[in-house]
Amino acid sequence: MTTTETAPAVVPDFGDDAEERKICFICSKGNLDMAYPALIMANGALTEGAEVDIFFTFWGMDMINKGTWDKLQFSMLGNTAMHMPGSSKHIPQGLGGLPGMTGYATKMLKKQIADLDVPEVPEFLQMLHDMGARLWACKMSVDMMGLTKDDMYEGVEDIINVNEFIELSSGAQVIFV
Repeated sequence: MTTTETAPAVVPDFGDDAEERKICFICSKGNLDMAYPALIMANGALTEGAEVDIFFTFWGMDMINKGTWDKLQFSMLGNTAMHMPGSSKHIPQGLGGLPGMTGYATKMLKKQIADLDVPEVPEFLQMLHDMGARLWACKMSVDMMGLTKDDMYEGVEDIINVNEFIELSSGAQVIFV
């Protein structure tokens, strides 16, 4: 007769005290569906007492650029999981290439998010900033896009280079979105 033994669960150690927990999010995409995961996780981390830093780089800069932050879009192209709300039936990706489909998909996603009382990106950033999150812009991305600090949401702490980000994220859990 053979018995099966269960291995003990592996539980990561993030430190003894919630106050000492530090999480850094790297936002590298400016699509509407890629903006919310980091914002929602940052909100959750802040409510749990974690120190939160959010680093915006490449197209993630659209989230803090006052000229684009309220114009983020959602595209069905390349999204194999796209389906109509309340249905498990997938929408063919090819439809995403038709004129008007990005606008339609963006409107649909914004409605679903609003129906859950989740704020739009500019308001969400303000809320996170007010809760104590620190927001940082990537120096290389700022230079590449010809932006200045005046182009960005006022809550952005500073424009920093990768070495400065590595320093501030020391000891933190880093989540790349």
